[in-house]
Amino acid sequence: MKGMTVMDLARYIRNIPDFPKPGIQFKDITPLLKEKEAYRYTIDALAGLFRKNKVGVLVGIEARGYIVGAPVAYILGCGFVPVRKQGKLPAETISSTYELEYGFATLDIHVDAINEGEKVVIIDDLLATGGTTAAVIELVEKLGGEIEGIGYVVELEFLHGRKKIPSYPVHSLIKF
Repeated sequence: MKGMTVMDLARYIRNIPDFPKPGIQFKDITPLLKEKEAYRYTIDALAGLFRKNKVGVLVGIEARGYIVGAPVAYILGCGFVPVRKQGKLPAETISSTYELEYGFATLDIHVDAINEGEKVVIIDDLLATGGTTAAVIELVEKLGGEIEGIGYVVELEFLHGRKKIPSYPVHSLIKF
């Protein structure tokens, strides 16, 4: 952390061509997670974005959103709510289906995960087309949550994902 700048984090992102299908350039954050100072900086930086908000719960998006979201929730002193792929949560859920850059997917959230009027922050590892986040926003709003902001480790600006989520403060640590 000491002496590290946000720009330094980009060097820990590995490019994986043609994953999960041909034509996709996957941005892999696992090298960043492995390096303790880079990971710590990432978590502290994301938490710092929302420290002044009175967050009730932080919603992490499966699966890498859990890896960065849960420690941010701990720092913020709020609850953590997982949004999972369809069929993975054990209790009653609501769902939202959305389009990815390489297909379709459905996400679930427990119906009792967010209280009416509760302040919510959404965290994920990467903003690409914005479809995943738009689906999570739909779920949070159906449950009556009030979104305070959205945070990402990486943003792929050339895919213009912010256009699908224009009504909320969006923050990313690394932009490609």
